[in-house]
Amino acid sequence: MTSVRNHRPLLSGNKWLFFVFIALLAAACSPKVRPVTAPVKTETTVVKKEPEKAPEKAASPQVPSIAMLLPFNLDNLNAGGQYTTGTLSRANLALDFYQGFKLALDSLTGKGYSFKLQVFDTKDQPSQAHDLGYVPAIRISDLVVGPVFPDDLHAFSEVLTGTGKSIPIVSPLSPASPAKTKDQNLVTVATPLEYHAWAAAQYISDHYKPKKIFILKSGYSDENNYLVPFKKGIDSASKKNTKVIAFTPVHGQLDRLIPQLSLTEENVFVIPATDQPFLMVTLRSLDTLAKKYPITVFGHPSWAKFSYLKADILQRLKTHITSTDRVDYRSSAIVAFMRIYRKTYHTDATAYAMMGFDEGMYFGSLLGNNKDELKKLDKNDFKGLLNQYHFAKKPGIGWVNTHVNVLQYNNFELKKVE
Repeated sequence: MTSVRNHRPLLSGNKWLFFVFIALLAAACSPKVRPVTAPVKTETTVVKKEPEKAPEKAASPQVPSIAMLLPFNLDNLNAGGQYTTGTLSRANLALDFYQGFKLALDSLTGKGYSFKLQVFDTKDQPSQAHDLGYVPAIRISDLVVGPVFPDDLHAFSEVLTGTGKSIPIVSPLSPASPAKTKDQNLVTVATPLEYHAWAAAQYISDHYKPKKIFILKSGYSDENNYLVPFKKGIDSASKKNTKVIAFTPVHGQLDRLIPQLSLTEENVFVIPATDQPFLMVTLRSLDTLAKKYPITVFGHPSWAKFSYLKADILQRLKTHITSTDRVDYRSSAIVAFMRIYRKTYHTDATAYAMMGFDEGMYFGSLLGNNKDELKKLDKNDFKGLLNQYHFAKKPGIGWVNTHVNVLQYNNFELKKVE
């Protein structure tokens, strides 16, 4: 899970929105990303006495075409238009991702690859995304990246797949379940929540083999998006030998659970909640119990971006969190990327830029080598700057990245344990 960063001003020193506007008008091809060259017509010369055939012209190699659909909201640059906090945030996200993706393609073209990249503005509107499904340039692309948000993606996919097209459509950033879109051509890069739940269940079963697991609920229905797959996962991993005890504490009161706690074995608590008041009071209550009972907590993946959670409490509770992205800013690869990105765009790279770079390197490499490789994603694992990809083909919903890391608080920071 990736937190949203602070927003840049509307017009920074490098005038990024103007840059995007020009990039979109020019079909978003840099000098390094070569456009398709139109074939040159050759006339045949005919001699009266002895007709000669014109020499056959070698076919020009086909340059892979990528269509990128992002929410730049460029209409806000028109007279009378103005970005709101929300639309500016999404435009920033779009620009960062685009720049990272573009930098990856530039890196690949430096190794001899060629691409045609065309960028389209979804305007953060499902109706616009729907209309883009009819654009000929998109329909003949070898790969579509975007739209970003689930409603836009669904509207676009519904049109494109309705025409019988089998173009891979990459959902680049959203971890929303692909079951809502139901497109066999969809490629979901951000691991959906259900796979986090399955990974936590498998890890708990493998490492703790508990007789019982306590689930603390806040009462919000959206927690079922985690709880349902977790219960299925723990039943599968333990062969239904682990009892799941669900409890909704009020004001952090956990006294009713004390008779069921063990003084010698680890008491595993799973907390799928993301509500701040609930978490703060419940974790403090668990911290009190931990003075007498051995307690290990597994939290929602969003916890990694909640600054209000106290690292000392999380460490005492041996808190684990699942995650798909992890950056080692001391690695030589990250240092080199940051340096090149800053030199190219005159700003620091964000997590969205790194996501764009990873996806550009992965899909660009496959497309550049042989576009048929896009049909074999399960044979092509990948470890990038920020993310890892391990795709599985799911009937009716396309390719899904199932990679999940398990992290634990150690020395007051999250560190990978699996």
